[in-house]
Amino acid sequence: MPREDVSDLLAFLAVARDRSFTKAAGKLGVSQSALSHAIRRFEQRLGLRLLTRTTRSVAPTQAGERLLRTVGPRLDEVEAELIALTELRDKPAGTIRITTSDHAANTILLPKLGRMLPEYPDVKVEIVVEYGLTDIVASRYDAGVRLGEQVAPGMIAVPIGPEMRMAAVASPAYFAKHAPPKTPRDLTGHCCINIWLPTAGGLYAWEFAKRSRELRVRVEGQVTVNGMDESISAALAGLGIAFVLDDTILVHVRAGRLVRVLEDWTPLFPGYHLYYPTRRQASAAFSLVVDALRYRR
Repeated sequence: MPREDVSDLLAFLAVARDRSFTKAAGKLGVSQSALSHAIRRFEQRLGLRLLTRTTRSVAPTQAGERLLRTVGPRLDEVEAELIALTELRDKPAGTIRITTSDHAANTILLPKLGRMLPEYPDVKVEIVVEYGLTDIVASRYDAGVRLGEQVAPGMIAVPIGPEMRMAAVASPAYFAKHAPPKTPRDLTGHCCINIWLPTAGGLYAWEFAKRSRELRVRVEGQVTVNGMDESISAALAGLGIAFVLDDTILVHVRAGRLVRVLEDWTPLFPGYHLYYPTRRQASAAFSLVVDALRYRR
């Protein structure tokens, strides 16, 4: 519909409902002559008379009554929806979609959202676990969660967790048969539990660093998995050395079920970040979620 038709339609509805050019002009903030001209122009384009005018009254014709009855309520619905949308700027409400890894979801997102969401019943969060580096704009996510070094350039990144480090571990039974590695290169002589990650383009090359020296080691083994939980289970079963985030194995190390090696080769690195493309026109719900997830030392 041409823009002028929408403008003139609104003018017609105002007059038809109030049965008065004077009242309608006052509500619309225009002069009576401008309003009369708009109605006449609209009638000419339609080729139909919509209003019957006398010196004392104004009333819709049969065509005008039909337009008032059928189109009027629909425009009211549009207006109501626009009002509802503007309220979202101030009232925390709506659904926020986030793509993340299972580890970040379980250790950061769900605990923090569990403290915030009960206070805001109109806010909903969809958490989708994926291992690839998803294009959040193309996939219609509001935000993504990944390690700081994996966040794409140009994105706004908000830290939501502390720094992290990796850990190389195996069971006491495994090390009873194999001498623990002293350097990352010694891993080539061990049975290691490979992990397949889409973000790494396939099998993950284990990354180590000590002072200014960095090493990436391609390991071999009988077992390959695509998740940290499975890698830890394989290590507990004595199937070899696993390389996982250290917070996932601390309880096993303290209990003596796993033994950590090469600890001096696993420095801290940036932890999880929430990332999204722009700060412009963020909804109250989105701003609330970002603030709830933000890492505070």
